[in-house]
Amino acid sequence: MRCPHLPDGFDFTDPDLLQSRVPHPEFAELRQTAPVWWCAQPNGIAGFQDDGYWAVTRHADVKYVSTHPELFSSTTNTAVIRFNESISREQIDVQRLIMLNMDPPEHTRVRQIVQRGFTPRAIRSLEGALRERARSIVNAALSEADKNNGTFDFVTNIAVELPLQAIAELIGVPQEDRTKIFDWSNKMAAYDDPEYAITEEIGAEAAMELVSYAMNLAAARKECPAKDIVSTLVAAEGEGNLLSDEFGFFVILLAVAGNETTRNAISHGMHAFLTHPDQWELYKRERPETAAEEIVRWATPVVSFQRTATQDTELGGQKIKAGDRVGIFYSSANNDPEVFENPERFDITRDPNPHLGFGGGGPHFCLGKSLAVLEINLIFNAVADVLPDLRLAGDPRRLRSAWLNGIKGLQVSRS
Repeated sequence: MRCPHLPDGFDFTDPDLLQSRVPHPEFAELRQTAPVWWCAQPNGIAGFQDDGYWAVTRHADVKYVSTHPELFSSTTNTAVIRFNESISREQIDVQRLIMLNMDPPEHTRVRQIVQRGFTPRAIRSLEGALRERARSIVNAALSEADKNNGTFDFVTNIAVELPLQAIAELIGVPQEDRTKIFDWSNKMAAYDDPEYAITEEIGAEAAMELVSYAMNLAAARKECPAKDIVSTLVAAEGEGNLLSDEFGFFVILLAVAGNETTRNAISHGMHAFLTHPDQWELYKRERPETAAEEIVRWATPVVSFQRTATQDTELGGQKIKAGDRVGIFYSSANNDPEVFENPERFDITRDPNPHLGFGGGGPHFCLGKSLAVLEINLIFNAVADVLPDLRLAGDPRRLRSAWLNGIKGLQVSRS
């Protein structure tokens, strides 16, 4: 196996890199030459007192790491692969209270409770309301376009709204409070982007405000249960419940993992349709059920998460030491030609589509997958019905982030 041809100091978690592009050529180089590759970093630059991480780029290896939590921990250093270098260890460790950053058996206990809110029946019960909301959102965007010579920002006017409203619907947050959820989640996820001027302190304050809001909601439901997911998770008798603070940290997970990721999948999906007009015409004509999965594969809103080796082990021919951080790059895995025929092609009829955009399986497979797929289907059906002749009016404005494939703005116009 030959050495990869990458520039000195190249780092897949460099937020300046991800603001400009997803590094698909470099991922392809690693898959062919060094599928498990040591990426050296200056000590502490990612918030960890180490000198780098192992970049895992093949589909099979990403799945292996994801499905062996006894070897690769989410708790030790959390699942976030890069923080600001100014973050304290205490600030990192407190994030272990979020389910994303737990290992079994604690993760198993919390997930068994939380998944009550994501049963097929629970998701189906939301479909009618979310379909109406999707149509209302797109009609409002049409009105916005009519006021601005046919042009509007797809992210702000369409992509943002349905995930927020779905979360509000799911956990009983009043719709008038949804902008608070949006603001708090933005501050927690956008600490690498100078446009938002968000410091670690502001992000931490936003997280605490969201936790406090959710805890108050949980306390109210314990006092007076209602027919909603909050009551199901915190007030059900004899089935094991979330404590108020556990519910608060669960809402943080929803706000970031549920809101940010679905919003970015929708934004990337619209950009993909408008840069592949044959696929948009196909979608408008046939509305294939396979479209949402391909949108998620194509977008891969989470470029990477990380795990930490719990013991000396071997992966992809490399010896990994206990305590080494291991980056699992979903963007690379979802373009692995060993798994996907012509992965560079956006194909909404792709089937099967074993992408890892909802995680690589194992204990952290996305709990909200069914809800995300529903939201994507509903919003693009509404766009196809109400705004079928959209076209691009500018390049996407990408988020500066170490691990999110985010779009901040996407100007579109009616033809």
